[in-house]
Amino acid sequence: MKSFSIVIPVYYNEMNLPDTIAELISLGNRIPNYELELVFVDDGSGDRSLEILREYQLEYPNTITIVKLSRNFGSMAAIQAGFTAARGNCVGMISADLQDPPELFIEMLQYWERGHKAVFAVRQDREEPFLTKFFSNTYYSLVRRIAFPDYPNGGFDFFVVDRQIIEELNRIQEKNSNIMSLIYWLGFKPIMIPYLRRSRKRGESRWTMSKKIKLFVDTFVAFSYYPIRALSLIGLMVAVGSFLYGTFILIYWLFFGVPVQGYVPIMLVITFTSGMQMTMLGVLGEYLWRTLDEIRRRPSFVIDQIYNRTTRTQPNEVKETQGKV
Repeated sequence: MKSFSIVIPVYYNEMNLPDTIAELISLGNRIPNYELELVFVDDGSGDRSLEILREYQLEYPNTITIVKLSRNFGSMAAIQAGFTAARGNCVGMISADLQDPPELFIEMLQYWERGHKAVFAVRQDREEPFLTKFFSNTYYSLVRRIAFPDYPNGGFDFFVVDRQIIEELNRIQEKNSNIMSLIYWLGFKPIMIPYLRRSRKRGESRWTMSKKIKLFVDTFVAFSYYPIRALSLIGLMVAVGSFLYGTFILIYWLFFGVPVQGYVPIMLVITFTSGMQMTMLGVLGEYLWRTLDEIRRRPSFVIDQIYNRTTRTQPNEVKETQGKV
């Protein structure tokens, strides 16, 4: 029998989990040809999420696996940790807040059975506030323009991929990245299924502005040379402009006797060029910091415990899986 694993990152989702688990468990009855595995990754939640997961895991020991991280490492690291624990022939990913319809997995599996190794559920629209949709659409528009020209317009974080893709992701040990963009970068031609992302019914989203900004930076630094090339172009333009301005002043002083004066113009030039230099140093520092972070070889995540159908994984048994992506 084929097996299907679903990875669900969990972070302060105690209000969503009972409904989410019930829907995912019922999904198993609709795909009788598959052995269903639910891999919940507790990303350092400070609420009752782990306690709720443990209660359901004891009730469904052959279906639910819990990966408990030692602290909050972020959603991308949690997904990576889930991928290392998933055992299915194909693996899906869905959020724990039920904004994505789990029943769409049935259609995704049908495409996978036909030989498609990547099936993405692409957000055609969202039942969310205008500003949320605006910033999301702007982000994905920039991704298409700067990194991946044919990236899905609405983006995706709800998908099914083949075991081969999971093995490739587990082999790539890249930190500060975007899992979805990394899947797309691998080059497997995806099937894209449009759907409506539902509004959140319970709880509050922990997807804060700072996390969105980090994802934005991670995506463009990891998958595009545009930032560093833009700096080179801006530097060249400023240098040419400064040279022309200096030549203009020199000619007027030598041939027309126009006195060189003006505290304000000088300060404008100094402050402008200094601001540009500091911005450039900031972008260069971002690349250098990421290089340092990779060289250190620290793991992207640390697994504290694994609860599955057999027994808990003891801390000394986890070392081999720590940091794999």
